[in-house]
Amino acid sequence: MEFERHLEDNLFQLSEELRGFKYSHGPYDHFVLYDSKKREIHKAMIKDRIVHKIIYDLLVMIYEQAFIKDSYSSRVNKGTHKAINTLRYFLNLSAGTGYGITYILKCDVKKYFDNVNHEILLGLIREKVRDENILAVIGNIIFSFTLASSQGRSIPLGNVTSQIFANIYLNKLDDFVKSQLKARFYVRYNDDFVIVNGSREKLKSWRDEIRRFVREKLSLDIPKDKTTIRKFSWGVEFLGHVILPNGVLLRNKTKGKIMSRANSTNLRSYLGMLKHCSSYNLRNKLLAKLDDSDDFQLKPL
Repeated sequence: MEFERHLEDNLFQLSEELRGFKYSHGPYDHFVLYDSKKREIHKAMIKDRIVHKIIYDLLVMIYEQAFIKDSYSSRVNKGTHKAINTLRYFLNLSAGTGYGITYILKCDVKKYFDNVNHEILLGLIREKVRDENILAVIGNIIFSFTLASSQGRSIPLGNVTSQIFANIYLNKLDDFVKSQLKARFYVRYNDDFVIVNGSREKLKSWRDEIRRFVREKLSLDIPKDKTTIRKFSWGVEFLGHVILPNGVLLRNKTKGKIMSRANSTNLRSYLGMLKHCSSYNLRNKLLAKLDDSDDFQLKPL
């Protein structure tokens, strides 16, 4: 509200700072959110968020065509449900519609946002952005934030630029998996990624190569306890769902959260989300809990 009260003057001042190469990123407001876990959020000032959006739009325009098809986080027309549907399709294709034996390697980068290396990130962006003035602004954003526990690392949850930075950083991993390992069935959502293959031994070998690649090239860590190899027939957890040969279920933990948090205000949102999985009984339980069944006509999926 304060910025908008003198909007034109503030925008002209910001423009002059950028044109005169005098722009300097301001401090962050810090607050904590509790969802499935504690999340430290750092919010930039409105002036800086305007610059973030400009840089974000530019980088999306440059990089969107370079990203692989099966990277699903923070991209237009992607998202969790499409990632799950693609993984389910890959699993069924590899297993022969669910009756053959296939395996899935699931990996998770340790504290990904906290460990993005600033110098490596800027170096990756420099490969496609050649204008030094734009690079100076991007560098200003990247180096504006670091955790006390990890100097020269981390991008903040709260910046729109962090979304595209995160995808640019792991795009190198995507290229390695697709071009070097030649993995056909690969899906990534942020720092959670999975590979499907009919050979457990092949997946073990790929796991070791991936761990070595991210350590040496991206200065990241994928601990062994953050990797699993499972048979498809056992069910695969991914993005809050369990994928089985005959359907997709919500994790029990996710079901419990929905039942405890549902109310008349957010009910429609939950019902829309539940349409993407086998959830007929859960939807009816929600309606019974809230005594609002007259507004909805539910049919089995």
